[in-house]
Amino acid sequence: MEDLDALRTELMAAVAGAGDAQALEAVRVAALGRKGRVTALMKGLGTVEADQRKTIGAALNQLKDAIGAAIEARREDLADADLDARLADERVDVTLPARPRAAGSIHPISQTIDEVIAIFAEMGFSVAEGPDIEDDWHNFTALNIPPEHPARQEHDTFYLPGTKDGARMVLRTHTSPVQIRTMMETAPPLSIIVPGRTYRCDSDATHSPMFHQVEGLVVDESTHFGHLKGCLIDFCRAFFGIDDLPVRFRPSYFPFTEPSAEVDIGCTRADGTLRIGGDDWLEILGSGMVNPKVLENCGIDAERYQGFAFGMGVERLAMLKYGIPDLRTFFDSDLRWLRHYGFAALDLPTMTAGLDP
Repeated sequence: MEDLDALRTELMAAVAGAGDAQALEAVRVAALGRKGRVTALMKGLGTVEADQRKTIGAALNQLKDAIGAAIEARREDLADADLDARLADERVDVTLPARPRAAGSIHPISQTIDEVIAIFAEMGFSVAEGPDIEDDWHNFTALNIPPEHPARQEHDTFYLPGTKDGARMVLRTHTSPVQIRTMMETAPPLSIIVPGRTYRCDSDATHSPMFHQVEGLVVDESTHFGHLKGCLIDFCRAFFGIDDLPVRFRPSYFPFTEPSAEVDIGCTRADGTLRIGGDDWLEILGSGMVNPKVLENCGIDAERYQGFAFGMGVERLAMLKYGIPDLRTFFDSDLRWLRHYGFAALDLPTMTAGLDP
């Protein structure tokens, strides 16, 4: 009969030295399998003398139990080590960094709209919004735009299929319908600005079929053209950050204002570049006193109330202020362009802290 103490020592060492589950299984088979060394000894008990059989049998059972317990303990240790290794390899840091870095940028159009809103908010204007799809009455008729006006033609306006009250629906060509809706729903006095998307059939380096406007409206009993001039002069100088920026008003025509005026700002053209400020002139927006017919269309007594209105293109303002040469790049979805011209997400423009980040 083999020396059981020496066998225990050898097998225990083999169990402890097993580096993975496969090696441990080989040790188990070699010791306790059908042809294992401990199993062979137990099968050989029949050849042992009767007076020693009980003692040797008990010793073999103790050896088998000890080896089995050692194998099971080693298996658990290997499983724990394997789990620890997997957890370390698959570890995900769910904590936030102490100083998170903003990954996105504010589009120049959004930034410019925020700047315009910040300036007019200081003057007491509130923001109004309305639908992008309008009926003919709100988009044209209520604004004193006659049926033969070029703006109503297919080459200038996007018409939608179907009709409402016998007239075709359109993608609004300006944000002026929001002024109409506001005057119909709100009694004067009122002062609003209306930022939003507008749509016209035009596309080149300086025109887009979808673009953005900001329009303004003031209606009360005492406002006059001098108030309009003061409002827009202050806006232009605040927006471009030039305290003495030259601003002039030229007579013009719009169906919805009377009298009407184009607003020009001073600029300098030299060596193929344009700089804001100087002795030359650049048209920037349109304005005028609200036509009494428009007030009457909205149910406002034109004998008692009067007002002024103005409108400007957001893309044009952004191009002039931030030196963006081509309008089409605003809508190319080019991340390189946005990283170059974009603004930090948390740098909100205010008149107190400054418009420019």
